Amino acid sequence: MADTAPPSEAFQPLGNEIRTRVLAALLEADGPVTLSFSELAEASGADTTAGFAYHLRQLTDHYLRETEAGYTLTDAGIRIARAIESGVYTESVDRDPVEIKDPCPFCADHALVATATDNTVTMRCQSCERKLLRLPFPPSGHRTHSEEAFPDALDRLYRHRVSLMSAGSCPECGGKTSAHIGYANADDAETTDPDRVQLHLDCAGCGYTLDCPVTLAVLDHPAVVSFYHAHDEDVRDRPIWNVGQEWRETVLSDDPWCVSVTTEIDEEELELLVGRDGTVVSVFER
Repeated sequence: MADTAPPSEAFQPLGNEIRTRVLAALLEADGPVTLSFSELAEASGADTTAGFAYHLRQLTDHYLRETEAGYTLTDAGIRIARAIESGVYTESVDRDPVEIKDPCPFCADHALVATATDNTVTMRCQSCERKLLRLPFPPSGHRTHSEEAFPDALDRLYRHRVSLMSAGSCPECGGKTSAHIGYANADDAETTDPDRVQLHLDCAGCGYTLDCPVTLAVLDHPAVVSFYHAHDEDVRDRPIWNVGQEWRETVLSDDPWCVSVTTEIDEEELELLVGRDGTVVSVFER
């Protein structure tokens, strides 16, 4: 049986700078450490020992665990300390448009830009005005990656999230995810775009959602990896917002859903038939 606490009770001890300093002091680059009462008191900046002891009691059990050697972080303490360090709860990053060197997969113009608003990155094409992706990107990501490295970091994060959620696990909380294919939402209306389908990924644990082209969910499929390898190419070398003009998606049926995803190299074609839940049901190579 899991130990639980009401959210109001769990988060109430965090409303004090001395306590957040304690959590930060116990988390170093290579993981949590154990510090004595006096070491933590010095790191916290508390005025008196008695006052610091009170603050320490508020954190102990839920965020801290007392041992013979001192105090160390619980799992909840590690997560909160990392969140504080990343700035995800304390910083809101807006970023001027960053030019993306790859061509737009819809119009082929070199007009892609990535813009950050409130820790969320949106990539759009300035020529055809299509939106390619929208992805949370924490403040620490903006802080630690240069403008030149930013697109690659975004690519790796987005690819990782699509792969995990397609496989059934949420990258936010580890909860069970589900997937279903449907028509994409139109950019500026509560309607659907009959010319474009997407794979909708949802977490049953925390409610995190992610929409992506069906193609992105099959990039890790053994048949795709093998097909590219046989042609001396690596599909992972392509950025996830433009995996190549050789890819095509065709809706064969929407009741039940069946989407044909094809790629062609050197006049050889690989076709994957994808069902409603994003699962590859058939593979053809010709």
